[in-house]
This record gives sequence, C-alpha cells and structure tokens, in this order.
Amino acid sequence: MGKVTGFLEYERKIEPYKPVEERIQKYEEFTIPLDKPELKNQGARCMDCGIPFCHSGCPLGNLIPDFNDAVYRERWEEAATILHGTNNFPEFTGRLCPAPCEEACVLGINEDPVTIENIEKNIAEEAFKNGWIKANPPENRTGKSVAVIGSGPAGMAVAQQLNRAGHLVTVFERDEKPGGLLRYGIPDFKMEKSVIDRRLAVLEEEGIIFKCGVHVGKDIKADELKSEFDAVVLSTGATVRRNLPIPGSDLKGIYQAMDFLPQSNRRVDGLTWEGEDIKATGKDVIVIGGGDTGSDCIGTSIRHGANSVNNFEIMSKGTAERPENQPWPYWPMRLRTSSSHKEGAERFFSISTKKFVGDDAGNLTGLVTAEVEWTHKPGERPNLSEIPGTEKEWKADMVLLALGFTGSEPTIAEQLGIKMDARTNIEASIEDYMTNVPGVFAAGDTRRGQSLIVWAISEGRQAAHHVDKYLMGKSDLPLKGDGDLPRV
Repeated sequence: MGKVTGFLEYERKIEPYKPVEERIQKYEEFTIPLDKPELKNQGARCMDCGIPFCHSGCPLGNLIPDFNDAVYRERWEEAATILHGTNNFPEFTGRLCPAPCEEACVLGINEDPVTIENIEKNIAEEAFKNGWIKANPPENRTGKSVAVIGSGPAGMAVAQQLNRAGHLVTVFERDEKPGGLLRYGIPDFKMEKSVIDRRLAVLEEEGIIFKCGVHVGKDIKADELKSEFDAVVLSTGATVRRNLPIPGSDLKGIYQAMDFLPQSNRRVDGLTWEGEDIKATGKDVIVIGGGDTGSDCIGTSIRHGANSVNNFEIMSKGTAERPENQPWPYWPMRLRTSSSHKEGAERFFSISTKKFVGDDAGNLTGLVTAEVEWTHKPGERPNLSEIPGTEKEWKADMVLLALGFTGSEPTIAEQLGIKMDARTNIEASIEDYMTNVPGVFAAGDTRRGQSLIVWAISEGRQAAHHVDKYLMGKSDLPLKGDGDLPRV
C-alpha cells in the first residue's frame, strides 16, 4: 500500500449528515461529501494486511485494496477502472450496501475499519463527473438474443454483461420506468432517482433495449418470450410480501411497506398511481419490522409529517459490539441505527403484535402487543415465548408492515413449468444458474431469496457468464474472483 502507516495516522471519517430539521423537509440525499484530501487519507488507512479479507466479505469480490491505494495516490481514473472491473454499478452499492466488506476488514479487528463504501461511492461520482463512464457498445454482435425479465440490479447487471458479450438484450419491466425496487422501494433521500437514470442512459446507448409497462405473464405469456428469444433470464425479485395474520388485520389503516414506499416514490417523481392515497401526514404511525425497509418507512413517514412514529422489532435488541458467536470476519448481527432512526422514531425490541384494534367503521385505532423472550439451546432453533402480564395497547391510526418477503411470484414459473423450492424461490443451479427448463436462467432475489443489492449485482454477473456459455459454448465474461478487463 502507498501509505504503510496510514492506519496509525488517520481516524475513520464518514460523510456527515445535514441537520435533522433541515433534511426531513426534503426527499433529497442529505450526506455532505468529504473533500479529496480527506478521501485520500481514508484510502491511506487501508493496511498492507497481506490477506485482504474484505475480498471475501464482498459478494462481488471487489479489488478493494487496489482502488483504495489508487485513491490514496490520487489516481481517480485508475480507481474507477479497477472498481468497475468487478462492480457494474458502484454508485448504487456505494449508497445502499450495508458494507459486509467493512465488517471483514482486517483493521476492523481492533480499530474502526476502512470506509470502503464511502470511497466506492466517491470513485463512482468522480468518474461520472469527469466523463470517464461512457457507453461502450460491443464491436461485434453474435446474432443471439436474450430476454431479461425484471430491471432491478440483478436484471441490469446481467443485461450489461450479456450486451458486452455481443448478444442482443431486451429487458422487460412491468412498471413504467426501469430500476425495480431501486426506483420504487428505495426512498429518494437514500438514493435520488437521477442516479439510476444516468446509468440507464449509458446502458441504452450501449444497445440494451428496455420495454417498460410490460407485465410478463399477463401482457405477454412467458412461453412466448421463450420461443422468441434464444435465452431467458428471470430476475423478477422476491416480491411476495409477508403478512401478519392476526385479529384485525383487515382494518383500514394497515398497509404493506411495499404499497406505502412505491406510492411515495411515485409522488416525489411526479408519477401517478392506482388506489387510495397512502400518507402518514398527521398520523400516529407504527412500523412493524426492524430491517432496512422498516427504516425507510420511518424516514418517509417523518417526511410526510407524521404525528409520531414508533418502530417494533420482534427480535432482541442487538449489542453494539460483535456477539461472541459471530467472530471476525463474519457478518455480525448487532444493533444498527440508521439515519432515519435518528430523525424522531422510538424503537422497541422483543415485542410482538397480538391484535389490531378498530372502531365501528372498520378504521384502525390501535394495536395490542406483548413482550417476548428468545431462548436458544445448542443445536436447536431459537424458541420464542411471550412474557405473561406484559400486554399493552398502543394508539395508532396507521400501521406499516415491513416484514420482508417470502419468495417469488409464481406466474412465470407456472407458465414455463419451472420448479420452485420450498421457499417459493426459483430453483436454479448454483453451477450454471439454469432452471429445469433449458435456456431459462434465474438470478438475484428470485433465485436466492430476499437479499442485498450487492448480491443481486453479483448474481447477475455470474448468471451472465453461464448464459453466454450456453449460447456460445464458452464465455470470456468474468466469474467472481476472475477480475475483469479494465473497463468503465
């Protein structure tokens, strides 16, 4: 590394936030970028550790010490080339990834880890600002055509990789704009949609066709696409929402997070939507679910002007430090506090919702909870039990269910005769990402279940290699760990 003693000289610094009272008035991103001298210092913190465990922590296998060193040496274009060699969309992951690479950082054993995610974001922004990211269409076309169903990060990644191999790629998206949950599930205060649009412009200039407003399985049958294209890739995500089947769940005022967030995003983007207007303005809101989606509901509700926002999590409150049974470099299940949590929500852990309460008109007025405790015996699944005498009624006129997803919608699988596993994910071999139907592949959440954006991009890249090999008999597209030709 360029600065062998950098980790001893500089402390970890991340982008600061604008004040809460200022940022909750808008739906814009609110981090304040670090200047280049500080980013250079942060790159200098990357140790000459010998074995970079951050590689194994990153599902993409990003060459992290290499681009950190390039930033330290102020070789920003070189850093962008290195980063794009393994990651098609670092401007997405640099904003949205929970950074498992940082949890695997060797420096993180006894100090604060390197700010890998923030460096990644700034490399991408510098590349766009300087015009280093340009459309790079293939010199030759193979004459093979591929249909990609779903335009989220997995679909976008597999499309770009297959286009680079010279295939004609058409991406089908049922919503009015591409991006999947990046566009309709992630609030603008975490990633403004112009970030997606500028990358899409590059993909389209490279020759990828996006057909939006086309619901495969309804507007066009999946078997029609199979007969029209030489290969089909399913990247439709895991979009079947988990419900809370308790008394009162049909009361008006209880909404799925993925009804609430997409509508809010459409409102910010000036788009229309069907159904009732779902807004938290002036309401006492309870968000059930403690993950990223729950956090997004909190931040959005506060920006709507909610009267109060409480967050319930059935799991126990995590510790600030690593649990003993999750040593470095593994991903630790510890307490994580998002920017939205700091904007005015109160969090409650080890709490289970027993029933919803409503008035005579069928409107939600509150809910009843009980405290719970988890017990765990070696070799057995954790056991959940209610603590007697802890029932409590809460006032609420809006509840948002952020309970995650159970699997993929079955329509396309049924039309094509594709097998699904017990969790209703598409069955596709990890060896070649192909389903039981020849020529039909699956990648992303639709194959592995609900997961991270960085895993979706990784899945898309891996699947693209195998699709290319299926079409051509061999493939030069990289697999994880191979690296890539320098390419922005």
